[in-house]
Amino acid sequence: MARSQGLYSSVIAWLKILLPVVALGLLSTIFLFSRSSDPVNEVPFADALQRAGDAVTEMVSAPYYAGTTERGDMVTMTARSALPKPSGEIEAEEVSARLQMQDGSEIRLKAERATLQDGDQQVTLRDGVQIESSTGYVLTTQTLVSGIDRIEAESEGAVRGQGPLGTLEAGKMRIETVPGGEDIQMLFTGGVKLLYLPQNK
Repeated sequence: MARSQGLYSSVIAWLKILLPVVALGLLSTIFLFSRSSDPVNEVPFADALQRAGDAVTEMVSAPYYAGTTERGDMVTMTARSALPKPSGEIEAEEVSARLQMQDGSEIRLKAERATLQDGDQQVTLRDGVQIESSTGYVLTTQTLVSGIDRIEAESEGAVRGQGPLGTLEAGKMRIETVPGGEDIQMLFTGGVKLLYLPQNK
């Protein structure tokens, strides 16, 4: 009887040592796996483009793209979902893009839908595109074609909204780098209408 109790006590003592060690081992394994997974690079748009080229037609959830232009500007893009097509296009929904310039200014783009063409390095935003700049422009247009490896965008129709000086409407808008310089400019053409609203001091 005493021998059984001694054996029982020995087993309990060893379990008190082994169980914490096993638990620590499991926890370290979990952290090891979690560190090896980079959410930024899990499903980038570049992978989605490759899948489209391989004629894969499964839905990609929460794709993410991040890159820099030759000038050093940052371009990031996210979407709720993306569906590669056999034709080489990718249809994305609820798309957001952010263009961050070296001087600290930025332009944000949002659209209900977008189409990416494999190899073209550009995206066509459509169905109510919102354009917001850190310089004070808040505009909307139906369709906007934007580069994803460069600061370049152009609307396919009229734009309207608010600017630093007041209400603005134009037949077309283009965002581009100033030739020979580092600044970014927004060009409005096609019958520009500006309703000047004096700023209250």
